[in-house]
Amino acid sequence: MEEINKEEQIVVSNEANQNDTNPQNTEGEVKKPFKKRKPKPKTPRDPQALQQTKGEGWITDLKKAYLVNEKIHRDRLNPHYKLNLNTTAKLKITPLGGLGEIGGNMMVIETENEAIIVDVGMSFPDENMHGVDILIPDFTYIREIKEKIVAIIITHGHEDHIGAMPYLFKEMQFPVYGTSLPLEMIGSKFDEHKMREHRGYFRAIQKRTPIKIGNEFEVEWMHVTHSIIDSSCIAVKTAAGTMIHTGDFKIDHTPIDGFPTDLHRLAHYGEEGVLVLTSDSTNSHAPGFTRTEKTVGPTFDRIFQNAKGRVLMSTFSSNIHRVSQAIEKALNYNRKICVIGRSMEKNLEIAMNLGYIKFPKDQFIEAHEVNKYNDNEVLIVTTGSQGESMSALYRMAIHEHRHIKIKPDDQIILSAKAIPGNEGSVSGIINHLLKAGAKVAYQDYPDIHVSGHAAQEEQKLMLRLVKPKFFLPVHGEYNHALKHGQTGIDCGVLERNVYIMSDGEQIEVSPKYIKKVKTVKTGKVYIDNQLNHKISDDVILDRQTMANEGVVMIVAQINEDDRTLSQRPKVTSFGLVSDKQDKFFSKEIEDLLTVFLENIKPGILKNNRILEDELRKVVRKHCTRKYKKYPMIVPTIFVQ
Repeated sequence: MEEINKEEQIVVSNEANQNDTNPQNTEGEVKKPFKKRKPKPKTPRDPQALQQTKGEGWITDLKKAYLVNEKIHRDRLNPHYKLNLNTTAKLKITPLGGLGEIGGNMMVIETENEAIIVDVGMSFPDENMHGVDILIPDFTYIREIKEKIVAIIITHGHEDHIGAMPYLFKEMQFPVYGTSLPLEMIGSKFDEHKMREHRGYFRAIQKRTPIKIGNEFEVEWMHVTHSIIDSSCIAVKTAAGTMIHTGDFKIDHTPIDGFPTDLHRLAHYGEEGVLVLTSDSTNSHAPGFTRTEKTVGPTFDRIFQNAKGRVLMSTFSSNIHRVSQAIEKALNYNRKICVIGRSMEKNLEIAMNLGYIKFPKDQFIEAHEVNKYNDNEVLIVTTGSQGESMSALYRMAIHEHRHIKIKPDDQIILSAKAIPGNEGSVSGIINHLLKAGAKVAYQDYPDIHVSGHAAQEEQKLMLRLVKPKFFLPVHGEYNHALKHGQTGIDCGVLERNVYIMSDGEQIEVSPKYIKKVKTVKTGKVYIDNQLNHKISDDVILDRQTMANEGVVMIVAQINEDDRTLSQRPKVTSFGLVSDKQDKFFSKEIEDLLTVFLENIKPGILKNNRILEDELRKVVRKHCTRKYKKYPMIVPTIFVQ
């Protein structure tokens, strides 16, 4: 109650004070006169503060954070601001092989004063190139810039990247940089060509260690996985910027040797800023990821488990990991190993000597020792997966091999995919093997083979790691490169910064632009491996003409005075008419010659070369009109 009374007293006193206008209070105290406060000037209120009072300031902060992070994303995805836009330096890239085709890979990288060659590969001929064993790039441009070249860079040891090295070194020699396996494979080729002294040009490199080459190049090898051991991609640093060349690659996270693709080093260069990327396009149409090499192992195990007789495994001789898996499974089933085929023996020996793979040598036997063992105690590793007519497997299939013939209980493993153009040959050898009674495990057998090239998702990963300003798809046919170019655009490369090259096109790149500057001479040179020498273009054309159109040979004697035939001409044809029609065809040519001589200009008889050319035209026109063929005409005319 006391508290309530106190409150009432306070209220009453306040009211009294408010009503009292006398400056003096009851106690006689003087109170200061009341001063009305001046109103404060109206200042515009802070909108941000106002928003904060309403709870909207946090939204503004979030928007700011979003914009900052968006810029961070753009900077990390496009580190091209790190490129020196003020430099006048430029880089020229000239492919001499490997574009618009599978194989024959060769590329020249140039600065103003120096140049390097990346790979010197070969390719295989088609069925119309009669008597040709391999194709090598045309070295005309190399001859033109010979003085600029400071080195050859090797990415890996496949034939389509090193196969033409002996033919280049017969003409020109340069230092060769690469890892141990490809250098030793090149050295083996030099030995075959009696060029052992050229091994002195070899320079073995260390991966992840940049090497100064010449005055204007710094090159680093980075490990990638592929279908051959010790493959590399390269980073080429120049004044214009860094170029990354992948070589052949896939991204296998569980490789046989335990050494996956060096993604960390690729990402390092991507963060530094990459001027241009040239990347393998072979499997650009394949969605997803390429399967790991390890998937082949369980397939081999199942085949060995069910095999009652001998097992014959054929693959590319360079696919050492594939061969090693087959040998490992064979040893688990107590089988001896017989390696047949010169290239297979050589590559396996090189890999074992260098320490890439390790197997007890006492488990290997020679071809002549195979018959000493039971059929279920032998594995034969051989060449011939592409159906080559001279390969060991082909000769076994047609019973022409000296020591091994296919038996009905044999299990054949073709652990390879047919190279484009070889489908017919592979089908042919499968037919021969099946006729001999053997079982054949090929592409229809699950996981019998995996590719060594990156599929789309791996190509995307490469593009996202490297983040190049300019992108040049390489390796593969035009449709492969075009598809890979689209993948590059999807991964953030500007469409105007993607260029689909062709062999011979020289592309100039600087931090500011990319453009085509010229086209250099390129093409293929035909090689006869039996003699290890070149075959002239006109020889190949003559062979193709004879094979497709036939040949007509004419030997005739002509009287110059009366322009008549001294006797009946001798006419021989091959591949044009049947033997039964030879006499009729000879009579046709004889009549044609008679009419030709009656209407010929007199002066032509005095020039034998012109006479034969004119006769060749007349006979070819007749054959074209009547037989719809364009045969090779070989006239031999004697004017009396």
